[in-house]
Parts: sequence; structure tokens; C-alpha cells
Amino acid sequence: MSSSGVSEDAEGSSPPLTIPVICGPTASGKSAIAMWLSRRREILVISADSRQIYRGFDIGTAKPSREDQARVPHRGVDVADPTRRYSAADWSALAHDAIQEALGTAGGRLPIVVGGTGFYIGTLFRPLWAQPPLDRDRRDALQVALGDMSMDELRRWCRALDPARAHLGRAQLLRALEVGLLTGERLSDLHVAQARPSAYRASYLLVDSGLDGQARIATRAALMFDGGWPDEVRELTAAVPDDAPAWNATGYGVVRQYVRGEIDRTTALDRVVIETRQYAKRQRTWFRHQLEHDRVQKLAFGAAGWQEIVDRWITELEATMRTSERVR
Repeated sequence: MSSSGVSEDAEGSSPPLTIPVICGPTASGKSAIAMWLSRRREILVISADSRQIYRGFDIGTAKPSREDQARVPHRGVDVADPTRRYSAADWSALAHDAIQEALGTAGGRLPIVVGGTGFYIGTLFRPLWAQPPLDRDRRDALQVALGDMSMDELRRWCRALDPARAHLGRAQLLRALEVGLLTGERLSDLHVAQARPSAYRASYLLVDSGLDGQARIATRAALMFDGGWPDEVRELTAAVPDDAPAWNATGYGVVRQYVRGEIDRTTALDRVVIETRQYAKRQRTWFRHQLEHDRVQKLAFGAAGWQEIVDRWITELEATMRTSERVR
């Protein structure tokens, strides 16, 4: 490790390229900040959202509008069929290609990772490792067996099989159990034994407005209902199998109950808001514990002077990127 904090291997390889990341809980203003930046710089947005990857699941995942996508190149949106299990490794490969695409554009675009799926973001900047092959049929059967388990049950299993990962979220717990049960090896051990440095490091703009964000969740949920979310779900129900992974996106299960007439609109809205706030809480926990604190600029979107904070953050980061590119 050099004095500047940049990792170098024994042969003196190039330092990792610093990439801007706008992250934070849902409904915090991340996309709005990215679009504000797009009016001042040529950028390419790399969506780090495990819900926006699925085609057809648009309104309930708050995908960027068609207008925004036409004005600014977006990657990581509408890249998978609803029935596909899309992994963090899949996303990391996509993000790498998008970064290279942006930097290779004539004149250069600034690649910016934007999203709230911390597990995706982590795969891009943490040491890489070769994932063990898992038998698809056995994995599918195991997912069914684990799928109905509560978080407490999953944590108990993980404490027994891979205690170093027992504090993580549901997706990470499931992954640790899959690897442990199907390979006989701990995922945490594999991360260490097979690690190799990432080509990138992050500069984080962590966006969170606290209580204001909670109010925005309720407002956004109502706008989604008014904007056709139930109609979207009706159409998807006719075309997408009930067990498709895309249905796991926050709120979609509740809206399915609503369109089937099992609950009324008020109850559905209340439940969507509760689910979304719980999701935001999990996101906050991940970002609080998993980001390198010395690489984080915090921001409350909408607070006085937020534009100046964003502009200063991105300007300093661009200077760092130019320096890194000269070294590389």
C-alpha cells in the first residue's frame, strides 16, 4: 500500500482508477443528482439497482424515464428477463464494460455508478475472486428450501456454516449458504484465498435525507399508483410466472394482492410504504458498515448548498481520474 492509499502489487502495477459512485437508500435523490450532473458534464450512468435490471418492471422500481435514458446513456437498466437470476457478478461484469465504454467514447464520458444495491457496488470495488461453479439443479432446489426461511433462521444457519457473513443481508446470507452447502467451503474463506485486486476504487457521494426521505417514500408510492403501477402489474401477471425472481422487487407482492382484489388501495399503499422504509433501513445499515469512510462525501439532497457540494466532489474526483489515467 502506498502512502496515498493506492494499492500496488509487487511488480508495481498501475493504481486503480477512481470511479464516482452516487449511492444511498431508496428515494433519497440519487437519480436526480445524476441528471443534474448530466446537464453540466458528459456522463454515462451505470445503474446499481438490482430491481431495475428486469425488463417490464418499470414503475415500481422507479426506473429512469425514457426521456432521461434518451438524453443520457444508461447501462444496467432492462438487461435481464424477469425469470433470470441475475447475480452481483453479472452486474460487475456489465459495470466494467460500461466504464471502458465511457472512457473509450470520443472525447470521453464520465462513468458514474448510481444506485442503492450495496452488494452490487461492493463487487466492483472489492478484491475479485473466482466464484466456484454450482450445480444449477441443486442450487434451484436449495433456493426453494431456503426461500421461506426467516432472517433469524438464515442467520442461525450462517452462524454455523460461515459466521463471518452472518451479519449481512438476506441476499448475502443466501449466497453464503449456497456456497457452503454446495461446495463444502466457506464463502468468506474463498474471498480471501482467491482474491485479486480490483481495477477500480470508489469515491462515494452518500445521499440520505433522513426523515425527509421517509416522506418522499410515501409521496412516491402514491405517485406510482396514480402513474399506472397496478396496470403494469396486471400486464406482468399475465406474462411472467409467479416464481420469477423479478417479483421480489419491493412492493410488487403487495400490488399483486391489490390487483387481485385481496386488499384495498389504502391498505396496499400503507404496506408498500412500510416495505420500502424497511428496505431503506437495510440499505442505510449496509452503507454505514461497508463503505470506506475516508472515501465518503455525505449529502442531504435538497438541503441548502447541495449543488456546490456535488460540484466540488465531482471536480476533485475528475482531477484524480486525470492523474490516474496519466499514470496508467
